[in-house]
Amino acid sequence: MSSGVAARRDAKKLVRSPSGLRMVPEHRAFGSPFGLEEPQWVPDKECPRCMQCDTKFDFITRKHHCRRCGKCFCDKCCSQKVPLRRMCFVDPVRQCAECALASHREAEFYDKQLKVLLSGATFHVTLGHAEKSQTMVCRLSSNQRCLLLDGDSHHEIEIANISTVQIVTEGFAPGGSARVTGMCLQYTVPGAEGTAQLRLMAGEDTNASRRPATAWLAAMHKAAKLLYESRDQ
Repeated sequence: MSSGVAARRDAKKLVRSPSGLRMVPEHRAFGSPFGLEEPQWVPDKECPRCMQCDTKFDFITRKHHCRRCGKCFCDKCCSQKVPLRRMCFVDPVRQCAECALASHREAEFYDKQLKVLLSGATFHVTLGHAEKSQTMVCRLSSNQRCLLLDGDSHHEIEIANISTVQIVTEGFAPGGSARVTGMCLQYTVPGAEGTAQLRLMAGEDTNASRRPATAWLAAMHKAAKLLYESRDQ
């Protein structure tokens, strides 16, 4: 990819919406696959009462729209201002209690797990039906749109094309839970029929050397959940 194309993909602009200021990609097609679109607000005339507690709106009880779901609430039911990174808001925005809880939970992904994905980890990688695996570093691209695999060869898989994510486990770790050892991804390839497969397996070395790979797998599993939510919006 040329530096000019990469720069265009990473370019962003500041826009103002009814919900607040947003820092969004210059080109919509280059947005994060984990992002959410701003919802349409429920029209004022269609919500004479709070959609949570049923309090009637009047001159004293004002109505507010949740920036995440677009529904209409009283101040008591929509008082929290919480960061909403999946919609690229610059500042914390007003959200109802249910949406605020979801946004708080997602903060861990952006504060911790996204950094793990961007840093990458080393895996034994099997592409398609290859007989042998190869050692490769797998990481998320800076614009969050591709998985980058680097070893003796280089491969890129668009996150948006991933259809299935399956965790591979074996045995039982202390405490009774199965130990995560790898991940299988199925994805579509533009211009090709059917799906392709990628298998990532952590090495069999000491726990200390396996830890980055295990953390990366956990972060990717969370990313997959956000990806599915974005598609279902």
